[in-house]
Order: sequence, then C-alpha cells, then structure tokens
Amino acid sequence: MEDRIISYGGQAVIEGVMMRGQKAFAIAMRAPDGNIVVHREDLASVYRSRITKIPFLRGIILLWDALGLGMRALTLSANTQTGEEEKLEGPALYITLVLSLTIGIGIFFLLPAGIGGLAEHYLGWSSWLNNLLEGVLRLALLIGYIWAIGFMPDVKRLFGYHGAEHKTINAYEAGAELTPENVAKYPLEHARCGTAFMLTLVLISILVFTFLGPLPFFWRLASRVLLIPIIAGIAVEYIRWSANHLGSPVVRFLIKPNLALQSLTTREPDASMLEVAIESFKTMRKAEQEFVV
Repeated sequence: MEDRIISYGGQAVIEGVMMRGQKAFAIAMRAPDGNIVVHREDLASVYRSRITKIPFLRGIILLWDALGLGMRALTLSANTQTGEEEKLEGPALYITLVLSLTIGIGIFFLLPAGIGGLAEHYLGWSSWLNNLLEGVLRLALLIGYIWAIGFMPDVKRLFGYHGAEHKTINAYEAGAELTPENVAKYPLEHARCGTAFMLTLVLISILVFTFLGPLPFFWRLASRVLLIPIIAGIAVEYIRWSANHLGSPVVRFLIKPNLALQSLTTREPDASMLEVAIESFKTMRKAEQEFVV
C-alpha cells in the first residue's frame, strides 16, 4: 500500500522555522530589522534514494542526516541574528554533531545506566529492577530537562516558533488556506514531531534494556550505546506507522503521551511567528515544484 504520510516536517530555529519536504528545504527567519529572510536548498540525494523504502535502515540514515540539517539550520538562523557569515558544514558540521550526540548519550543513556549498575552492586537489587530504575531515571531526565529549559526566554520564543511550525503543517494537511488567521486555529500538537520521537525512543529503550537482564558493568554501558541505532530505527518506524493510522482509536490512545509531552516544547505563537512559518512552508513547496534532478 502506498505510504499516505505527507512527508513534510520542520524544526524551530532562532527567530525562525525550517520546513523540509522530500526534495528541498527552506528556512525563514525574522531578521533584527523585522524583515523575513529566506534560505532554500535542495536536499541530499539520500532523501530520494531506495534507502527511504527500507524499514528501520531508512530511519537511522535519515535521522543522522536530519540532525546535520538541523544543526546547519540553527547556524544559519544564528548568523542572521548576528550578521556573521560563519558557516557550519563539512567536517566541522559533523564534528559538532558527534560532540553534541556524545554529550546527549552520556547524560541521557550512560548516566542512568551507571546509576542503575551502582544500585545493583551496592543495594543488592535484582538486575531487572535496576534496569527498570534506569529507564525511569532516563525518562525523568528527559522530561525534567525539557521542563527546565522552557523557562529560558530565548527557549520560550523557540518553542513559540515550534508551535507555529506545527500549526502550519496541521493547517496544510487539513487543506486550509495558509494565512496567519487560519493557521492560528489549528492544534499545537503534531503526531510526527521530534518530541514524539524522543519520548518514543526513551520508552522503547526502557522495554529493551529492562529485558536484557543482568550484564557486567562494562557491557551494561556498552549495550546502551550500541543499541541506540536499533532503538532509534524502531522509534522512527513507530512514529511513521502511528502517523499513518490516526483514524484508529487505538492509535490515537497510544500517541496521547507523545502529544502530551509536546505541551512542554510548544507555545502559542503570535501572528509574526505564524507569518514566518507560513513563508518557510510556501518557499519549501515552491522549491519542491521547481526541483530539477
């Protein structure tokens, strides 16, 4: 059966929104002078390759490329605000990405695993109970981190643009005319959000790591790193499947936690934020239509 998911996604950036299609992406940003600055590019060929048809493998590869694309978009938006021309691409981009992922894996995967392993050693708890404790700690760290950064003024604005991105895609998928007045009426939540992916990744990791059973401390830590690509691939496929079956009451029930967490990563956008998100989406759509192989 043909995939019915409309493959449009996006990301909030500094004072702007990045919208990604199947062939191109666009970034619209509110410059310090109040004007909207737009950047558009064609996507890498991997987005149109046969890999996108291979379950699980496509998730890992496209997720890696999307992370790099997101870093570039954030750099472009930061440069728009400062007026600098520094570029983050090539080796510098991927070194930055690897460092960021290393820190994230250390905090959200290795730290809980280490605490769980120490509890097993010093408290004498069963490995199953400690694996579960590890998972609960990982979930608490994720939610606590998102909640805490939400108090920062700059992050609040970023979350406002995140809300504008969701509303714009929701309005488009509903067939509405993309005007700030129309788009403002649509929900802040979206089933294919990156927040949903993060929560799904953590919940699947709880199941996988809990049932691994007892492991030596070294292999306990190593397994948390080595299994991330597999768990990420499963999480991507789950998000795709759930977004493609939203008509099912069971699916709508299953995604409630994902939608609920988005209340922490989105804010109601103002009209100027909606204008930026709409401009980004329209520019991306135009780039898709003008795409030449």
